[in-house]
Amino acid sequence: MFFKPVVSFAVLVVAQIVAAQTCSRTYTVKEGDTCDSISAANQASTYQVAVVNYGNVDPQCDNLSPGETICLGFAGEDCQTTYVVQLGDTCDGISSAYGVNTTILYMNNPQINEDCSNIYVGEVLCTASTVEVPPAPGGSSAPAVVQPPPTAVPANPGGDDDLPWCD
Repeated sequence: MFFKPVVSFAVLVVAQIVAAQTCSRTYTVKEGDTCDSISAANQASTYQVAVVNYGNVDPQCDNLSPGETICLGFAGEDCQTTYVVQLGDTCDGISSAYGVNTTILYMNNPQINEDCSNIYVGEVLCTASTVEVPPAPGGSSAPAVVQPPPTAVPANPGGDDDLPWCD
């Protein structure tokens, strides 16, 4: 009596996990592509592209090969509302401009650190008003999955040091 409901529940959970891992969009890599350029051109956050290709694309995204097909998002976990970070951007400014509270912004972009000092110019953020991105792969953390390119320019290099009331 107890066994049948447990097995049914287990099958349902496994089916949901498998369904959540179905690639909903793909992209064929071209010469000169970077994860950020692919993300920006296809409305997929940098974090999302890194997570859905975890194990195939390294955290620095320096092992892309022209002709290779990568996944852009999983069915049901595919944020297509994005913003490309510009010089001078802050998380509060991005949240305000897109009408998204910072909690949701951080949940959709878990690679962002607590004080938002690690966003960089060209990074593509999910700005959806609901959580739409897949979680970091088991046993890893968002910073381990997504690392800025070595040439990344911080979006707000001065942080709050340039604000007179913070001195």
